[in-house]
Amino acid sequence: MTETNARAARSAALAWQVEAGADEAIGEVPVRRLSAAPVPPGRAGATAERAPPPAPSRRPPIALEPAADAVRTARELASAARTLPELKAALEAFDGCALKETATNLVFGDGNPRAKLMLVGEAPGADEDRQGKPFVGVSGQLLDRMMGCIGLDRARFYITNVLFWRPPGNRQPTAGEIAACLPFVERHIELVDPEILVLVGGSSAKTLLGRSEGIMRLRGQWFQYQSPGMARPIPAVAIYHPAYLLRAPAQKRDAWRDLLALGERLRSLG
Repeated sequence: MTETNARAARSAALAWQVEAGADEAIGEVPVRRLSAAPVPPGRAGATAERAPPPAPSRRPPIALEPAADAVRTARELASAARTLPELKAALEAFDGCALKETATNLVFGDGNPRAKLMLVGEAPGADEDRQGKPFVGVSGQLLDRMMGCIGLDRARFYITNVLFWRPPGNRQPTAGEIAACLPFVERHIELVDPEILVLVGGSSAKTLLGRSEGIMRLRGQWFQYQSPGMARPIPAVAIYHPAYLLRAPAQKRDAWRDLLALGERLRSLG
């Protein structure tokens, strides 16, 4: 095998592991597990010498608060924030969500916070975790193209997520993780104060609308979103998450209808 073919094979193997969700190293020091000392002759069944354990992480573990205390602390920190930078600083100081322990970066928001339109997705993925920005991976690129079809780019909308840290392996978030982040999400929406709210994906729609239906029932409908700190309700609509559209391209027809309706609603605002 040539060096070029070997590099291609290694790249393909790495890409396969990333697709399978194995995109994070547990330890900071690699372990050569195949170089462990062989079992001496005559000692069949004996355990081979183990490789040394990986070095401990430099970051000390976070002392997590009990769930009820974490939600209470989140409400206090969020309500005290008067600006987006203050809200981000409050999140950085918050230790009530276990996802913070495994994530690389806090993923706060991106785009124009003074825009009329605000989008709220579900959770950061691997690319978002590395860059600290929401919707920058493959699904984020599709979302940008979708919004571009109705004449919008990130200078004309603001975007964030229900969760501010990536769940390991992109697993579904737990109810406790959502509850710990929700006060910050509500305050995030209050501070941006958009004229239209777009809920991207089922988790976002069910969490912020307080509904139990799935995204196929919620999408395309207009609701009124309001939180305790808001003076007025905000028109809100749910759309398919672009990651779902990548897996189910047949649903793009409905997604296109939803985008056209969103564009009409925005134009009606002037």
